[in-house]
Amino acid sequence: MSAAPANSVHSARSVAVPFSIPERAVYLSSLAVFAAAAVVTLYLTRSMSGGMPMPGNWTMNMMWMVMPGQTWLGAALSFVGMWLAMMVAMMLPSSLPMLLLYRRAAAFRGETHLGLKTFVLGAGYFFVWLLFGVIAYVAGEAVTRAAMASVTVCRVIPLAAGGALVLAGVFQLTPWKSACLRHCRDPLSLVAHHLHGGWRGTLGLGIHHGAFCAACCWALMLIQLVLGVMNLAVMVIVGVVIALEKLIPRGELVARAAGTASILGGVALAVGSVMGRP
Repeated sequence: MSAAPANSVHSARSVAVPFSIPERAVYLSSLAVFAAAAVVTLYLTRSMSGGMPMPGNWTMNMMWMVMPGQTWLGAALSFVGMWLAMMVAMMLPSSLPMLLLYRRAAAFRGETHLGLKTFVLGAGYFFVWLLFGVIAYVAGEAVTRAAMASVTVCRVIPLAAGGALVLAGVFQLTPWKSACLRHCRDPLSLVAHHLHGGWRGTLGLGIHHGAFCAACCWALMLIQLVLGVMNLAVMVIVGVVIALEKLIPRGELVARAAGTASILGGVALAVGSVMGRP
């Protein structure tokens, strides 16, 4: 990791390979995948947007509930499928420079099967986010069960949600966030380290980069989970923040602004939940 990393878009350009028809195909295929994921996500947000009013003046999203006639595994698979489509729609724009950087570096080395290897790289990256979704569902479903079983837990949920927003906001302001963000913005050294590993190295690169990305963005995902995993407006805002953090020259300022806003929102939510109790 360099002392003053450049944006990954500029890093990708540093591996000088002429823009070619096969590379143009990467843009077009990425656009097609993004459009398909966005359409699926939009459909799911509309079809799964219902909720149940709960004690404590909050609404439980139906996504977290095991519906009548549905098994826990079926509900989990439904959530994870939705989550993967949402992650592709939200994360592909900001991860595309990384895919292109790898492809250009591999082409410069004279490697073959560049299209398939780029796909394997993306699969490894989104596999990490798939695991993130599994963890999110297990945690969310456990909270749902506790809230359904106890009125006391229900009334504490808004206060806990406020605390989660504060926690997410604080992380956005920490050196850990800055370190992970530097990696996400300039993954050139990581690409160079994995170029010699063949197919296994390509998959490992995707998983490694996905792990850094999850470490960088978990707080933003927590914000989305708290404010509404199926809330389209929140989804768009979080996706835009992630893209700006990674792609513009002063992305760390965006991270700090988002963290400050999350802290203020969390405090307001927590105070409102306490003041609104009977």
